[in-house]
Amino acid sequence: MTVKVSCLGPEGSYSELAAKKFFDGNSEILLARNFSDVVEKLVCGEADTAVIPIENSIRGGVLQNLDLLERCDVFAVEESVLPIDHRLAMKKGVSFSDIKRIYSHEQAIGQCLGFLNRCLPRAQCIFTASTAESLKKIDSESAGIVGAHVKAGGIVLSRENIADEKKNYTRFLRLVRGCEQPKAHSKMIFLCAVCEHQPGSLLHLLQIFARYGRNLTRIESRPMKGVFGEYRFFIELEGDILDAEIQEMLEAARSDCRQFRVLGAY
Repeated sequence: MTVKVSCLGPEGSYSELAAKKFFDGNSEILLARNFSDVVEKLVCGEADTAVIPIENSIRGGVLQNLDLLERCDVFAVEESVLPIDHRLAMKKGVSFSDIKRIYSHEQAIGQCLGFLNRCLPRAQCIFTASTAESLKKIDSESAGIVGAHVKAGGIVLSRENIADEKKNYTRFLRLVRGCEQPKAHSKMIFLCAVCEHQPGSLLHLLQIFARYGRNLTRIESRPMKGVFGEYRFFIELEGDILDAEIQEMLEAARSDCRQFRVLGAY
């Protein structure tokens, strides 16, 4: 049975590359116009699963997707890390001096600012929905930033990766609808908000994980919706969600929070 996978398009996006990596070609790729649409295709049943980027080794968390993970009735069940190789894409025969505009996804432009400031200091940077989307904008005065895997007629890619940091990776999560029956995994991610907004509240929560000897691999703060100056936290830690001690630890953490929800195990 072919699995229907939603991910950010158009064809040639890093998200499409990640989706194919998850299923090794045994899938039908549904290309979405933005990340909200990616998740909506899953929630409404059009797709069986969805793939979204969640963190980049240079730019950090993809905050929009953390919010989607919280807001929508989805659960992360698998992760994959993809090496990112950004290339400058231009029309054949066009030189740097001709370029007035650079199109690409916000993350890609941010990861290539050093190169852009050195080589194309006068070019205006314009964000697109994805790196692959920038291919549609390329003309005699416009260039794009795309993945090295992209091929398009009449378009020439730079010989080298133009990212400021060559060791550049993006982590993708595969999502399913609802809260899938937990299986043995090595990591999990959950959302929490401490009970009291006062000194030491977060420390008290983190000490619970320390007592159980669990390594936190990531912690990201996001503003509380409708409460200025207060924050909720996305925390990822190492551990098997089916382990009895882990379950005990999660219950202890839950009792220390006014908001607590496991968002994935992978």
